[in-house]
Amino acid sequence: MVITMEDIAITADNRTAQILNGQAVSDADAYGFNNEGIDDTVLSVKGLNLWYGEKQVLFDVDMPVAKNSITALIGPSGCGKSTLLRCMNRMNDLVDGCRVEGRITYAGEDIYAAGTDINAVRKCIGMIFQKPNPFPKSIRENIVYGPRIHGITKKGDLDEIVERTLRQAALWDEVKDRLDTSGLSLSGGQQQRLCIARALAVDPDIILMDEPTSALDPIATAKIEELCLELKKRYTVVTVTHNMQQARRISDKTGFMYMGKMVEFGDTEKVFDSPAQERTMKYVSGMFG
Repeated sequence: MVITMEDIAITADNRTAQILNGQAVSDADAYGFNNEGIDDTVLSVKGLNLWYGEKQVLFDVDMPVAKNSITALIGPSGCGKSTLLRCMNRMNDLVDGCRVEGRITYAGEDIYAAGTDINAVRKCIGMIFQKPNPFPKSIRENIVYGPRIHGITKKGDLDEIVERTLRQAALWDEVKDRLDTSGLSLSGGQQQRLCIARALAVDPDIILMDEPTSALDPIATAKIEELCLELKKRYTVVTVTHNMQQARRISDKTGFMYMGKMVEFGDTEKVFDSPAQERTMKYVSGMFG
């Protein structure tokens, strides 16, 4: 099955009504992805290889992502963590000379299948970048931009989305009286939470986070970590981090990558306390990296 933007247009009005009525409706269900007959794995990477031009940077990577969980990717700089993350919603398609082999399936469907609408994939699988990047618009306009593109135009519906997502991002109480001020006027931590709210506004199933706290102070970092733990009740989170303590604090599963390969993947507690691979043990104990 190939998902297209026409599918999004057809289902948008009904799905919006369901969301506004408090019904939990996943993009997988709304847009026809088939969840029957699969386990709690919402996204799966199988035999993934990636090249930038002639240089191969990912080698036969396998990993599952469980629904309503936090998965952390750790490893030294340049090991392929962010490259793998960007493959999960095809952001690497924007890089000239990038070539991908293997499969990434979302709710059982290959997102790299010929004819798949990339915009539809990115609606289901959102991305938060390392550096906060709010639009040079008001706080309100940052939030409603995505829903408008996907066909939600009624002011009442948009107002509800603004409040709901800002509450989900633990930002509502801090900005509710200045929604028409620029998102760029917020602090770094607030800007990152605004970007998270903006991603939530189109109600994705999966949220990808590429080192979302690396540019933040400890207090702002703690707020983002608390937010991730709250978000996994409704969404699935995959995060890249250089902070091993952070991975240990918030993640359910951890993947350790080295030189483009997935060295070890499993329960976070096991990866840190009793890793199966010697290289993993040396990395998590601080012997290199």
